[in-house]
Amino acid sequence: MTHRDLPPQIDTPAAWVGRDLAERPEDWLYQLAPDDVADLEQAARHFLSLNRDVGEITAEGFPLTQFAAHLSALRDKLLNGVGVEVLRGLPVEAYDQKMAAAVFCGIGAHLGSARSQNADGHILGHVRDVGRDPNDPTARIYQTSARQSFHTDSADVVGLLCLRDAKEGGDSLLVSAETIFNRMRAARPDLLARLFDPIATDRRGEVPEGMEPYMTIPPFSWHAGKLTVFYQRQYIDSAQRFEGAMRLTPAHVEALDMFDALANDPELHITMRLQPGDMQFVYNHAMLHDRTGFIDWPDPDKRRHLFRLWLSLPGDRPLPPVFAERYGDLTIGARGGIITDRTRLHAPLD
Repeated sequence: MTHRDLPPQIDTPAAWVGRDLAERPEDWLYQLAPDDVADLEQAARHFLSLNRDVGEITAEGFPLTQFAAHLSALRDKLLNGVGVEVLRGLPVEAYDQKMAAAVFCGIGAHLGSARSQNADGHILGHVRDVGRDPNDPTARIYQTSARQSFHTDSADVVGLLCLRDAKEGGDSLLVSAETIFNRMRAARPDLLARLFDPIATDRRGEVPEGMEPYMTIPPFSWHAGKLTVFYQRQYIDSAQRFEGAMRLTPAHVEALDMFDALANDPELHITMRLQPGDMQFVYNHAMLHDRTGFIDWPDPDKRRHLFRLWLSLPGDRPLPPVFAERYGDLTIGARGGIITDRTRLHAPLD
């Protein structure tokens, strides 16, 4: 693509500026009412009475009354609105891990279908520091306490449930990909065009059978009238170790650096500290997320711990064919996740 072929400036609710969005919490923060919590708890107790793996949860097995209407509105907000919502006030301190997982996965089942987050088929991820080295090319950054960087995950929607927060740090950051696109289009359309090239991204050892150890999904794609983002700078940089990966030119590096600088601009991104009981849902195709580094508690029972869901939503946008390199099947409502020949879907609670 050349700069003359770029899509027009994007004007949607998801093209927000973080500083402005932070001043409108009513657009993205929902306080659970006592009736909401009671509805979620009775649905969770019903599911747990069935003695099934939480990974098998369905909307039918998690029957809601009035809160189902809010989750329908949340799905629309993710797909067509600002693209993020935090549900606040779930009393996780009163739950064991199975109860917390049932509530969280039950909400996910009403929004869409859960997808595997690693080669082991885990649909319920555990975001915590397990001592991995962030410089190890086989490590996933969420397994460390290091600052991440703005990135996307391999699903339509990413959900987090905060069980315990860190002693210091660990803030959640979000930025609009559409706003980054608009700023680059206005200032450096020549560099923006380079982000539509087939730049390689490292798979970090989770390689489906018959695939290369890297993907060639561009950071930006324009398909079916939508801008879709796919980005993880550390994995782009580490993919250069593979002989077959497209070499990054100085123009590519300059474009990636500009992308990162805009994402890290305090005016453009929004920062939030997730509290225990907060559930954050983020639309992955229109925004990027990040997490600051953190210092954890010395007591293992108090250390930072979040559950994570990757969801595929019905009614979502079609994705460009090249996304099959990561998603495999691109069927709307049943796509995304990491699938290898040994994948068996389940939800580990520890």
